[in-house]
Amino acid sequence: MFLASDLAREVLLVLTGPHNYDDSAPDYSRSARLRLLRVLVDELREAPEQPLHLPEPRDDRLQAIARMLYEQPADNATLAELGKTIGVSTRTLSRLLRNELGMTFYEWRTQLRIHHALVLLADGHDTIQTAYACGWANPSSFIAAFTDIVGTTPSRYRTSRRTTASASQPPTVVKPSG
Repeated sequence: MFLASDLAREVLLVLTGPHNYDDSAPDYSRSARLRLLRVLVDELREAPEQPLHLPEPRDDRLQAIARMLYEQPADNATLAELGKTIGVSTRTLSRLLRNELGMTFYEWRTQLRIHHALVLLADGHDTIQTAYACGWANPSSFIAAFTDIVGTTPSRYRTSRRTTASASQPPTVVKPSG
């Protein structure tokens, strides 16, 4: 993942804007689009790499659920089951997640599990061990979720960590554009 500049954001919006879908929207010439694309590539090359960010809840009820899942990322309890454990309704928890973290419980738990997987893979665990330790029913679904979020397969990530990073660095993720 990258921290994109305002310029990169605006160029990306121009390159992917309504002119690609709406014939009545103004269009750029091919040469102008190529120049904009070069600017975007230059901006992304200069963008600082960002670690994968897992939003932390502030609400006490969400923090209680987060603690349970940090301790046991493989726990497949539903939001209703977790809510019952702490005495909060599913509806309240869903609303808190959306308002506070900007995502659903499923999305947040998937990110938490991927974050845990990054640590395990960086420590040398293989894909199968990591998939089960993080709560996936099978390695294939883990690989698909990991690739979707991180932008590379778990084995490629593990290999790149071995060859490019020292053991003392925290895991970081670069998700390619596109």
